[in-house]
Amino acid sequence: MLSAKSLFQEILDNDESFRLFCSIAASGESQGGWENARIAALVPESERALAPKITRHGADEDKHGRIFNALLKKRGLEPVDVPADTDYTMLLERHGIGLAHDKLKADRPLTVRDVITYLAHSRVTEQRAAEQMAMLLKYFADDADLGRAVRMISADEDNHLAYSHEELLRYTAAGHGPYIRRTLRECALAEIRVHRDVSLAVMARMGRLLGWSRGRSALLAAGIRATYAYERLAGWRRMVRLRTPERRDALGGPATPAPEPA
Repeated sequence: MLSAKSLFQEILDNDESFRLFCSIAASGESQGGWENARIAALVPESERALAPKITRHGADEDKHGRIFNALLKKRGLEPVDVPADTDYTMLLERHGIGLAHDKLKADRPLTVRDVITYLAHSRVTEQRAAEQMAMLLKYFADDADLGRAVRMISADEDNHLAYSHEELLRYTAAGHGPYIRRTLRECALAEIRVHRDVSLAVMARMGRLLGWSRGRSALLAAGIRATYAYERLAGWRRMVRLRTPERRDALGGPATPAPEPA
C-alpha cells in the first residue's frame, strides 16, 4: 500500500536516498541561517529591537542544518551536492520571493518594507516547514535515530511560524496592512509553484535511486500535481491568514542549545 509513511520509510531505509534527503534539508536550513544572520545585521535602526529575534531564527536554522549533517555522519555517510532543481531556497529567490542575496551581501541598511518582506516570506515558508515536520513527527516521533531530531526541529518551526504571525500583526496595526496582504499573496502563490517543482524533482531522483516502476513514479507525480491544483485553487489561503499565536514572543531571548543527534 502506498502511503506517506511507507514512502518516507523507504527513503529513510536506503542509504543513497537518505543521503540525498538529508543533504537537501541541511543545505536549505544552512542557507536560511545565513540569510537570517545577514538580515539581523542589516536591520534599520528603527527596527533594531527585532534583530535578536532574527538572530535567534537564524541560529535555529543553523542548528537544523547541523542536525541533518549529524544524522548523515551517524550512518557513515557524506553529504552530496544538492541538485539545482531541488534547491527550494534558491529557487524561491529566483522567483523574487524574499530578499535578494545581492541586497543581503551589501552593507546598506534594509528598509522597514524589506523587513516586512522578510517576515512575509517567513510566514509562508514556515507554514510549509511546520506542516512537513508535523507529518514527520506523526510517523517518526518514536524512531530511534530520527525521532529526537524531528521533535526538536518541529518545535522550532512552530516557534518560527508563531513569531512571523506576531510580528506581521504588529506591522499591520502600524498601518502596513495593504503591503503585507499583497506580499503574502504573491509569496504564497510563488511558493506553491516552487514546492510543486521541487517535489517533482526530488521524487524523480528518489525513484531512480530506489528503482521505482514507471507506474509508481507516475502515481506520485500525479499526487504532487493534484496537491498543487488544490493549493492553487484554495489551499494557498492558509499561508496568508494572520492570527494571534498561542505562544507569544516565541523567539524572545537567546537560542537555547539542545542535544543534537550524533
